[in-house]
Amino acid sequence: MNWEKHIINSTKSIKESMICLDKLGSDAIIFVHDEQKKLLGSITDGDIRRGLLNGAILKDPVIKICNSQPEYVVYGEEYIMKLKEQREKNLKIVPIVTSNNEIVDIVNFRISKSRLPVDVVLMAGGKGSRLLPLTENTPKPLLKLNGKPVLEINIDRLISFGIKNIFISVNYLGEQIKEYLGDGKSKGINIKYINEIKPLGTIGSLNLIDDFENDHLLIMNSDLLTSIDFEDFFIDYINNNRQMSIVGIPYQVKIPYGILESKNKKLSAFKEKPTYTFYANGGIYLLNKNNVKWIPKNSFFNATDLVEKMIEMNLDVRTFQLLDYWMDIGNHSDYKKAQTDIKKMKFE
Repeated sequence: MNWEKHIINSTKSIKESMICLDKLGSDAIIFVHDEQKKLLGSITDGDIRRGLLNGAILKDPVIKICNSQPEYVVYGEEYIMKLKEQREKNLKIVPIVTSNNEIVDIVNFRISKSRLPVDVVLMAGGKGSRLLPLTENTPKPLLKLNGKPVLEINIDRLISFGIKNIFISVNYLGEQIKEYLGDGKSKGINIKYINEIKPLGTIGSLNLIDDFENDHLLIMNSDLLTSIDFEDFFIDYINNNRQMSIVGIPYQVKIPYGILESKNKKLSAFKEKPTYTFYANGGIYLLNKNNVKWIPKNSFFNATDLVEKMIEMNLDVRTFQLLDYWMDIGNHSDYKKAQTDIKKMKFE
């Protein structure tokens, strides 16, 4: 979204603001700013109508008729929660400002749900051996579901949460991925590629990146199909001051026998055919970028290795329990099921 089409200088005329609003169509709201881009107010068709009824003329500056108390969100650690509150109040378009009231972004909730301040790293370098012969000439992330590659499905969902910077780690048939997605400009985002000369595991390639823009990183396997709410995941991570958060997929184990629970051989409970819930690693992580330093350079290193290292160091690593849809497309039966599921559920 070109958010600057929603701003107008306070010295512009009411007639010029009407031209701007007309071009915006159903998104007709503009925000008035001064020379330093500081937010002064907002203008809708209704503000213009009321202004003209009160004696304003088309040559008057917009500052004369603007709403001087517009809704806005101040950028900072908690601004995502504030943005969510604005969305839940059914506001359509909201500016984001700095602590000095300077406009830095405008969110159109018709286009995106949020503005998550994270850089994303998608792991797309695997061979997909269990999906042969489908992956003989096509990288697994480009296998299609309902006519669209699973990698693109994930990228489009990330875009819907306002994410703009995506790194893709490639190896096997990586040139096909680069050719298909390019630099991301066609989708209004920035895509950069990490070229693994040799396999570096599920997270080893992070140490090849030195230009993260945000303090928080979302790392994700590119061959997952999931309806996870990335905003809820991020809010949970921030609210609990975590160093890393891992998506946990509930996995139930039903025991067909009566279970004796004891302590020091003394029976403490008897449970008849109980069901226990465990949480499997969902392959989606939120990580403070300062923790990338624990990943050895140019070495094979899995995300699980980093988790174990951080636990050993007594850093705060926790689980985000996912109740939304999740599927790891690891083999032919998973792929077949995902092809059916995506037609029944909304993933974009």
